[in-house]
Amino acid sequence: MIHPALKKVILTSATLVFLLLTLSWLQMPKKENPYGLDIISTLPDYRRTIRENGSNQLVDLEKSIGGIVLDMRYATSNNFTGQPIYPAPKAYLRKVVADSLLKIQLELQKKGLGLKIFDAYRPYSVTLKFFKVYPDTNFVASPRTGSRHNRGCAVDLTILETSSGKELEMPTPFDDFTVKASQSYRNLPDRVLQNRKLLRDIMVRHGFEPLESEWWHYDFGGWRNFKIMDIAFDELTY
Repeated sequence: MIHPALKKVILTSATLVFLLLTLSWLQMPKKENPYGLDIISTLPDYRRTIRENGSNQLVDLEKSIGGIVLDMRYATSNNFTGQPIYPAPKAYLRKVVADSLLKIQLELQKKGLGLKIFDAYRPYSVTLKFFKVYPDTNFVASPRTGSRHNRGCAVDLTILETSSGKELEMPTPFDDFTVKASQSYRNLPDRVLQNRKLLRDIMVRHGFEPLESEWWHYDFGGWRNFKIMDIAFDELTY
């Protein structure tokens, strides 16, 4: 049996620890979420979602898809913002999405082709930055709703020749914000139309949906099952 005086000391100490932890949490810098969205923004919460469903894991595409090529423009100044956004040229997607992309890569390799990735998972904080630079929801996701990229369920990509590393000719370069980037734009050479169709057909066949305004952007069909995330690349550990 605990002496009443000792019990009081224990309770007081526990209360003090609780208050200190609470104060520490309140003083931690909060990630920006001006629209009150349901966002996974801490590693403990992210890891909890993985325990609940393994498909929630963000997979490193370089490690999970053999032969895939990365051209992560937002880790360089070669993008529409003119400055590096990501701390490292990394590409992540939810496991179930990466599994579908692997099937696409294997199918293309039989034809001497492969995938080049421009962007994949994008933290929500980056969507806020993008919208400040270019507030046009035809090309940049609204921060009021978040992006499929924020859910780890969208990928920007093209097809290249494996032997030469040369990209197949497409309607425009990546992140071209003109009408020519549209999936329905037709005033193009036949070879370009065929290349765009090759990319579209294989992506759709494996569960992806094209974005009308961007030939390079595809959303995974099950994106609604995944929450918006704001976990930085350098926080992701496995």
